[in-house]
Amino acid sequence: MTFFKKANFLEEEQSGEEGLLEEVKNDKGKVTKALLQARLKVVQMNMDEDLADEYKVLQTYLALVNQETQANRKIKAAQTGLDKKVIAKYRQLTVDETQVLVIEDKWFNSLRQDVKAEMDSISQRLTGRIKELAERYGETLPQLETDVAELSKTVEGHLQKMGVVWN
Repeated sequence: MTFFKKANFLEEEQSGEEGLLEEVKNDKGKVTKALLQARLKVVQMNMDEDLADEYKVLQTYLALVNQETQANRKIKAAQTGLDKKVIAKYRQLTVDETQVLVIEDKWFNSLRQDVKAEMDSISQRLTGRIKELAERYGETLPQLETDVAELSKTVEGHLQKMGVVWN
């Protein structure tokens, strides 16, 4: 388990009203190194059996915080070194290599994504339009004429029953 996971696990385990890390949290609920060190001093000065567990947890958490700080420094240093190497490599690139990077790798990918997005949009609009037309013209003209003729006969029958003469 990495120290990031260990720190998160320890913080979750020791949080809550009765948690041993509750006194070293700031207003935002985060454990800070300054509060951690201050609490360690207080616990160390008043050391007894009741505070022994808290002292262990605080020491462990402080060690994890220090490891995290060192890891972050290493990451930052590695990122800075990588940035320097990239800048040095850019200076060595030929015109052809620069064109490949800019045109093929950057622009073509961007164009591919834009064309795909536009094609998806057009496809969705066409699908919607086809559904709309299918709903509008779902019944054929002969079927509609048959329905109109049947309904006309029904209406004429009702009108005759009512005594209305229809021509």
